[in-house]
Amino acid sequence: MSPDQSFQTNANELNPIVSPNTQDNNFIFKEIQGDLFVDAPENSSLAHCVSADFKMGKGIATIFKRKYYGVKELLDQNKKIGQVATLKRDNRYIFYIITKQKCYHKPTRENFELALLDLRKVCEELNVKHLCLPRIGVGLDELPLEFVHDTIRKVFKGCDMMMTMFYLYLF
Repeated sequence: MSPDQSFQTNANELNPIVSPNTQDNNFIFKEIQGDLFVDAPENSSLAHCVSADFKMGKGIATIFKRKYYGVKELLDQNKKIGQVATLKRDNRYIFYIITKQKCYHKPTRENFELALLDLRKVCEELNVKHLCLPRIGVGLDELPLEFVHDTIRKVFKGCDMMMTMFYLYLF
């Protein structure tokens, strides 16, 4: 472990080996163990990665689909790879980060970053101050966690918001 890595005293904070916890001017990024659908504050917006076909047949996407419905509403927005589709449910926005064309594809790093750039733009336009999301890109999409953390920090640097990434288990 390098000298700049410190142990967290809060049991919910991710272990220091992969800790992405960052505060950069106005942008705060933290990763905590917990259930996104139980532990995210009710006034926070949510986001997750999807394909442009909005099939959402595996992983956490199935929960988003069942809980927030609206597949036709998402398709009607005619968003493409590198863009974000949005639903408004109760007091929050639900963002669908489109990183690939078909559900069985894998996203490229470039498309992942482009989609995050659009997510930042949309969050700023809608004045989103707290965004909660699962470990995007790393499960079924197989992007390295370190790449995801680094890309988030790069894209959202200076953005006036807090982002909380939830994970259920260490992997």
